[in-house]
Amino acid sequence: MGIVNSEIKPFKATAFKQGKFVDITEADVKGKWAVFFFYPADFTFVCPTELGDVADKYAELQKMGVEVFSVSTDTHFTHKAWHDASETIGKIQYFMVGDQTGTITNNFGVMREGQGLADRATFIIDPQGVIQAVEITAEGIGRDADDLLRKIKAAQYVASHPGEVCPAKWKEGAATLKPSLDLVGKI
Repeated sequence: MGIVNSEIKPFKATAFKQGKFVDITEADVKGKWAVFFFYPADFTFVCPTELGDVADKYAELQKMGVEVFSVSTDTHFTHKAWHDASETIGKIQYFMVGDQTGTITNNFGVMREGQGLADRATFIIDPQGVIQAVEITAEGIGRDADDLLRKIKAAQYVASHPGEVCPAKWKEGAATLKPSLDLVGKI
């Protein structure tokens, strides 16, 4: 079974968020839209550019009812040290989850075999705790928060408009499709 349309698995972890350490579980994710943003390691190269990009969009994500959980196999203590040491990471207001046991990373199937590091992976989760979208990139390929926003808006639109789907490059306000026998072979 693929991971899309599956429910997130139970976990317990400690995160660094806005100057505090907070305990979180899968129960804290349900009831709202969420993004799990996995990255290999703190104090690296591509990772801070991605995390900073998401930090720049966090207020917009919050307005959309989305919470962000960045996850690496570093500890919550390391996340705090990175937050304090880096101007880019210092902008982060979302959860920086420490997954040193690898439970969450393994639950999502993005643990690098034999390395103890997470793949560069993004998961969009609906309020029922069901995974709606996945993006996994190779080590050197950074992700784009604008495209993440577009995907979340599409997922939220489809969830609130049963019977409609969002075509390629769909942007908020653009036309959607209503799958039917009449559309077969006409697109």
